Amino acid sequence: MTRILQRTLIVVGFIGALVTGALAAGVDVNATSTGLALRGFDPVSYFTEEQPLAGDYRITAEHEGATYRFVSDANRDAFNADPARYAPQYGGYCAFGAAMGFKFDGDPSVYKVVDGKLYLNLSQDVAERWHEDIPGFIALAEDKWPAIRDKAPAELQN
Repeated sequence: MTRILQRTLIVVGFIGALVTGALAAGVDVNATSTGLALRGFDPVSYFTEEQPLAGDYRITAEHEGATYRFVSDANRDAFNADPARYAPQYGGYCAFGAAMGFKFDGDPSVYKVVDGKLYLNLSQDVAERWHEDIPGFIALAEDKWPAIRDKAPAELQN
């Protein structure tokens, strides 16, 4: 096999993996078009470092059809042992949006850990509104999430 053919097959395989990742990331997880959750931030770092840290593209794990990145093998292993503990609530969509019955992008830099769970919001302005009644909005989101979980964000806009 020629070197050019080998490189072509590698590139085609890589592109296929990206497309597969994007298609595998269901509507219940807020992921990039390549299937990347939390825009590449390490979900464990929110708990261990009390801030989001950019994950390493070489250290990943799959969960619910999305790819998560981690700063270390130890963080990846902790996530794999208990993904429900570290994955953001409402699939990484905006917590306030979920409370309103919508799926808006969750910004990984606009977050709050409440009772050991990670919540994201669309923007700082939205987070300020959410902070006015976090327990109430969580209760609303918990009530509405089952009905919107498997719907595409655009389906909920109409």
